[in-house]
Order: sequence, then C-alpha cells, then structure tokens
Amino acid sequence: MKVQICEGHELSGRRAFSYDAPDCVCSFVSPGSKMGENWSTVCEKIMELLGQNEVDHRQRKVVILSQDRFYKVLTPEQKARALKGQYNFDHPDAFDNELMDRTLTQILDGQIVAVPMYDFITHSRLPETTTVYPADVVLFEGILAFYNQEIRDMFQLKLFVDTDSDVRLSRRVLRDMKRGRDLEQILTQYTTFVKPAFEEFSLPTKKYADVIIPRGVDNMVAINLIVQHIQDILNGDICKWQRGVQNGRSQKRTLPGQGESGGLLLPGKRTHLESSSRPH
Repeated sequence: MKVQICEGHELSGRRAFSYDAPDCVCSFVSPGSKMGENWSTVCEKIMELLGQNEVDHRQRKVVILSQDRFYKVLTPEQKARALKGQYNFDHPDAFDNELMDRTLTQILDGQIVAVPMYDFITHSRLPETTTVYPADVVLFEGILAFYNQEIRDMFQLKLFVDTDSDVRLSRRVLRDMKRGRDLEQILTQYTTFVKPAFEEFSLPTKKYADVIIPRGVDNMVAINLIVQHIQDILNGDICKWQRGVQNGRSQKRTLPGQGESGGLLLPGKRTHLESSSRPH
C-alpha cells in the first residue's frame, strides 16, 4: 500500500506506484501564523535525515503538502487589500476547506491528485497544479491544520512546533523584506492580523497535538524521535497496528518518549505529517 504526494517513491519490497491508501497520517502545525519557516525547516530536516532529498521525486517515500496551497481565490477587492497588507490570511475563512478536505480524502484513497499552486507575491491561485502521486508518508503542514475537525480527524499523528514569538517575528521580517515588502507594512500586518489570529485560532488548537516540539529545528531530540517513527512506518513496523481494528476503529500506538498519537485513520490508511511554511 502506498500514497505519495507531489512526488513519487518506492517502498522497499513493494512495487512503485501501487496506488493504494496510505498506512497512517500525521500532521504538523507551526504557531505564529505566517511564521511557518519553523515547520518548513523542521520538515526539511526530517527529509534530510531520512535521505529523501537525494531521491528522485517519483521514488520518494516521504512528501510534503502545505495548507497554504489551499488559500481561497480572492475577489478583485480582496486582492487589492492583500497587496496593501490589509487582508487577513491567518483567519480560518481564508482557506478553501472544501477543496482541502476533498484533496486529502482523495490522497487517502490512493488517488493521483492535482494540488493547487499559489503565488504569494500576487496573492493568486495559479492555473498550474502539482501532481500528487502515491507515497507512504505525507507531511501536511499549516498553522490551522487542526482548526477544522473533519480535516483534523484525518491525521493519525499531530505535532505542534512551539517557537518563541520574538524568533517568529524576526524570521517573518527577514523573509518578507526579501520579498520586497515594506517594513512598516510587515509590522502593521503582524500586529493587526498575524498575532491576534494566532492567539484566537492557532494557539487553541495546540490542545489537539499529540506531540509538542519546542524550539523547532533546534530540538534535534524531538526531530530524531519523529524521524525514527517515520522510519518505522517505511519499514512496515507500524503498518500492522494501523490495520489492527476493533469495531471499525484503529488502535493507537505510542510514539517513543511521547504520549499516544491521535486522529487515527480508518483501516488501511497511511500516515500524514504536517509542516508549515507561511507565505504571508
């Protein structure tokens, strides 16, 4: 059984592109909104430690999908506000949850899916899409990935990266200035939308996390535990427990050194992990 997102890969001992549902699903959330460099950096480190960065896209066992792909198409008025830094991209209503739910459901069913692409400079959904092929582990990242219950319940393992607010702000300023944005606009957007939205919508979802990772990519102990967990999945060591079902519900497994993982999928489903690379 395999599921692959955005890139293909071959699971050892199995034929590539045997389009089945994934074994299990996990999710990453990065706090602070638009500060998702925390999670994207964590995901990049995970991919590096698993040796997936050097693997051809169509042969990768682990792939990443971002919630940021699913921003709604803006009206002309909304886009004009966005270009001025006056549109709240951190509000739950900014996301096309119906499309996100449909896409993730198709991925869990082992289908090849066309995932939207988003231009963070013009704030537009592009006509081009990214093809998502079957893979074994999907890292799904986004600050509000846990906000919608239907989507949250798809994840078998939910992780929350907890980074100091000053660090998040400094990274945001450096990133947005590289994109040619004005410092005053960056700080105004932060105080008007980003920080309030984080406190109202993102931070409360921390309670749904199975694992909380302080200090982000600097916390190599936590990252190594997650890498080992993913490696167990790739080696088939976790497939059995995911298929062990009682009354139509999967049994839980404890991540080494952490509490029980939540959001288990239906029998035969695979695992998704999530990381966040906030664009705005």
